Order: sequence, then C-alpha cells, then structure tokens
Amino acid sequence: MEIDEELTLKKLQIFLAFMRNGNLSKTASEMEISNVSVHKALHSLESALRCPLFKHEGRNLIPLKSAYVLQEHSHKLVQDIVVTINKTREAAGFAAKVLHLGSLYSLTVNTIPNVISRLKLRRGELDIQLLLSSNLDLVKKLKSTELDAIIVALNETTRDPDFESLPMFEDNIYLAVNKHSPLASLDEIDLSTLKDETFLTLSKGFATRNDSDLVFEKAGIDPKVFLQVSDIFTLVSMVSTGVGLALLPGRISTIYESSVKLIPLQGSYQIKQEIGLVFLKSKERDPNLLALVAECRMFAKQYIAI
Repeated sequence: MEIDEELTLKKLQIFLAFMRNGNLSKTASEMEISNVSVHKALHSLESALRCPLFKHEGRNLIPLKSAYVLQEHSHKLVQDIVVTINKTREAAGFAAKVLHLGSLYSLTVNTIPNVISRLKLRRGELDIQLLLSSNLDLVKKLKSTELDAIIVALNETTRDPDFESLPMFEDNIYLAVNKHSPLASLDEIDLSTLKDETFLTLSKGFATRNDSDLVFEKAGIDPKVFLQVSDIFTLVSMVSTGVGLALLPGRISTIYESSVKLIPLQGSYQIKQEIGLVFLKSKERDPNLLALVAECRMFAKQYIAI
C-alpha cells in the first residue's frame, strides 16, 4: 500500500496533541497554531488514511476506535523518528555527548583549561576529549571530521572556505635563553647577531616552527639547529638547561620562569601569532559548538581586558 503524501509527521504530532488535550483550543496552544489549522490537519489526516477518526457531536470531535489505534501506533512511530534524528545528528557530530577538541601544547598553560572549565559549567553533561598536536596535523583532522573544533594559530593552514574561525588573542614571539646566558641581561635582541648560536626548534607543522622560520628569514640567518622536538614543553626544558636558544611565544613565560628568560625581538624582526577557534561551517549550528564559541568569545574579551 502506498502512503498518501498528505500523511505527514507534523499532522501525526498535531493528532497526538489533540488526543492528549481533548479539544481544539488546548491543542492549538500547545502546537502554537490556530484552531482552524488543528481542524484542517485532523481532517486532512482522515483523508490521507481514507477512513474516519472522529465523529461530530455538536462542535466536539469524539475519537472513534480507529483514532485510538492510530494514537497507540503513531506515538511509538514519532518516538522512533525522534530517536532516529538524534542518533543521525550524533553520528554527524551534532549535539553529540562527546566534543572532540584539538589544540596546541602551548595553549594548555592557560587558554585550554580556562575554556574547558567554563564550557563544563555551561554543558555539564558534555564529555570533552582533548587532542594535542601540531597546527598542521590538527587542521587535517578537523578537515576529515576527526575533530569537532580546534584552537590553534590562525595562519595559512587554517585559511579554508570550509572553515569558520574566531580570533581569540595575539601573542608575540620572543627569544628564549637560559637565565645564566650573557644574553639574558639584554632588554631586546637583534636576531641577526646570533648567526653562530645554536638553536632548538619544534618539528615542521607546528605554528611556532613556521613563525621561527619566518623570523630567521627576516634576520637573514640560516640557524644552526642542534635539535628538533615535537612538543613545546620539551623545547623549553632543553632551553632551561642551556643546550641552546629558541624562538617561543610569550604564553609559555610561566613555564620554567626561574630558569628561562624571554627577550623581545627588535622591531624589524617582531612577529605576532594570532590564536583562535576553528570549526567546520557545516557544523556552525551544533549546540556543542555554539557553547564553545560563546566561551571562546568570553575568553577573548577577558584577554583584551587584561
């Protein structure tokens, strides 16, 4: 048997509301439509089913046995449809119980704990899974929908027509040296004078590595790189032992602050990192992402105020 196109889920919902309330006015109020619309929906439902559902007693509609049968089975049908919709949206990452968030190691010093703690207050039922990696790797995982959102450096890797981004704050790049280094007494540094110094860097794909390469290029030097590492905490630790120098963002200033000094670069070599939230435009209406966006906006306002 073919299902008549006039038989819609909306009409079944109106029918179920009428069966619960027993009159047109209460049903219209619940469904936020007019009495006439309720009456038309019920009449159309009878036409689609090709059988009567009610008998008329004055202005009242009295349910027939057929109406009670429809009520029993359509109630389960509507519930199944709702479950189906929810499961489908969860599979696509919309309003799921888990938020897959990616970020840079350096942002776990302040930014990520602040955003996550406030997000948990807003959506306590949400399970947040955090992945730390390089800018390039996180962008790839966002593109392939392995992640729902990332908080990273906004640069050429995040310029994609499928992405939506929200800038949060800017950070300067500094020269990091051991506090016992002769350089530690300087108020600023001319990077071009460090051609013979030994440097430590992050691996390719990290935003700070990309920015370091740009600064070295500006200074006209080909740095002697002693070691490349895959996380910024190891890099700061190596600098603190005096193994070499590194270019690092200011946000890591609280790590090993007793043994590492951050020296501003001279004006011509200064460079800023812009940090922000990035997510797929196709998910911009997802409730979890809307909550995350709200908290990132709040963090950005507080950062500016500070």
